[in-house]
Amino acid sequence: MSAAGTHVLGVLPARYGSTRFPGKPLADLLGRPLIEHSYRAAAAIPGVDRVVVATDDERIGNCVAGFGGEWVMTRGDHDTGSDRIAEVAEAIDAQLYLNIQGDEILSEPSMLTPLIRTFSEDESLTVGTLCHPLDDLADLGNPNVVKVVRDRQEFALYFSRSQIPFVREQGAHLSVPAGVFYRHFGIYIYRKSALAAFSGLPKSNLEEMEKLEQLRFLQAGYRIKVLSTEHTAYRVDTPGDLVEVARLMKTTGESTP
Repeated sequence: MSAAGTHVLGVLPARYGSTRFPGKPLADLLGRPLIEHSYRAAAAIPGVDRVVVATDDERIGNCVAGFGGEWVMTRGDHDTGSDRIAEVAEAIDAQLYLNIQGDEILSEPSMLTPLIRTFSEDESLTVGTLCHPLDDLADLGNPNVVKVVRDRQEFALYFSRSQIPFVREQGAHLSVPAGVFYRHFGIYIYRKSALAAFSGLPKSNLEEMEKLEQLRFLQAGYRIKVLSTEHTAYRVDTPGDLVEVARLMKTTGESTP
């Protein structure tokens, strides 16, 4: 399919120089590099027309080409994945762009179908993402688990590494009704106009404090649609995570196409 005919472009940002796990996209996971697992899961998403890996390192690009994937070289000075996607959007035209993390493997590719459908049907939406019910209350205090609260129209009120909402009454966690605590999935959908604006928006002080790029959009007045999904994804941040993900994938029998 030509770039002009692309409705939904899936983009996987992938850096070689991860602080906690250098070379992470190339790490072996059940006989395949991690980026291949992520790429194949993204390519299996219903409604996605084309998938590319956006990287700043030829080693990752060569790996992607080796398994038959498509990749594009991007600058090495991007602060966020959204900045990297914005550079891709300058070169490849599409109506919608999916930012799918290169270190995250979707357990069920169809989990993104409602997000794609919602944005295809409502052109007023510009930025969207996913959340998942937070089942383990121990994660409420974990800063590596990003939490989100939404309004009744499923637009984000705020994202934080801290517990939101905070339950004032001691011991009240056990009586909190379902549908209160949600963890954020770092998967985004954007219109081209939102991506074009992102890099030019002033850096948000909330973004700087929380180290969450979506707060730049939120503080600038963008409404972020947040749909809930019951599905999960395997996220690799450290070498230890890689071992755990391999164990989980073997246990569940799940594998990418």
